[in-house]
Amino acid sequence: MKKQFIDTIRVGDVVNDVFVLSEKALAQKKDGNNFLNITLSDKSGRLKGVVWDNVDYITANFTSGDIVQIEGNVNDYKGALQLVVKKMGACPADSIDPGEFLPATSRDVDGMFERLLKITDAFETGYLKALFEAFWHDETFVHQFKTAPAAKKMHHAYIGGLLEHTLSMVTLADKIARHYNGIDRELLIAGAILHDIGKTKEFEYKFRIDYSDEGRLLNHIIIGIEMIDNKLKYIKDFPEDQAVLLKHMVVSHHGAREFGSPEPPKTIEAVLLNYIDEIDAKVNGIRNFMAAEDSSEAWTAYHRIWERHFYKGKQ
Repeated sequence: MKKQFIDTIRVGDVVNDVFVLSEKALAQKKDGNNFLNITLSDKSGRLKGVVWDNVDYITANFTSGDIVQIEGNVNDYKGALQLVVKKMGACPADSIDPGEFLPATSRDVDGMFERLLKITDAFETGYLKALFEAFWHDETFVHQFKTAPAAKKMHHAYIGGLLEHTLSMVTLADKIARHYNGIDRELLIAGAILHDIGKTKEFEYKFRIDYSDEGRLLNHIIIGIEMIDNKLKYIKDFPEDQAVLLKHMVVSHHGAREFGSPEPPKTIEAVLLNYIDEIDAKVNGIRNFMAAEDSSEAWTAYHRIWERHFYKGKQ
């Protein structure tokens, strides 16, 4: 059982525990000798580290994603924690509790899934209802859908994150569809449920969250379209034009080509889905960033990607 978690580690600590080797990169010192930059992770966070000794052995015997026994000391390097690794050893994965290495949603996974079931069971559009019955009766898909993260780092980056993100988007979609006239509510909700299903295969999430080979090669949008097509071929009389509209929502949900969508949104439902996705992802990402910051400070540190500090309020 783990005793040292990354969020409790401080400068000066001696570390002797098990972690996931999330990243490993070979580099060279000025004298030409090799060293390793590594990133370790557990359910509480990530920790940068450096390996000066036994570099050739570690490079040959350990790969990213391995569970490793680490011994080392923690120092301060350019204002951040850095673990100087003295020893790295193997640790059998079957002796490890995955719950110690992956963060997970704090919400009730089965409860969230039941809420989605009730929503799709109430669909009046028969062919959409049949499509979701096909997905929900696929036990492998349901397990993956309940387990997968929604991202590697930016938002909902934890076990159950995809389901949490999806349900939140469906809730927003339902409210927005009732606010505006002329919205195909069930199509919008269907798009919200299916927009990220490719992430069940885009990521690996047994001991760490990272991209799978399929995810790196294809992207979750392509994978998601394939998954929808695989189910559609068993749905009798699913209108072809409606299938195209549904798939367009998946294809365009990132909003623009420069953000990864092959096409920008070209229907009202697709435009709404893009903004709903962006709202939910950003709110979750910003809240998680704030929660990880010093609780005694009114302002967060500078967020490099969003290029700003965030105001948390005075305590």
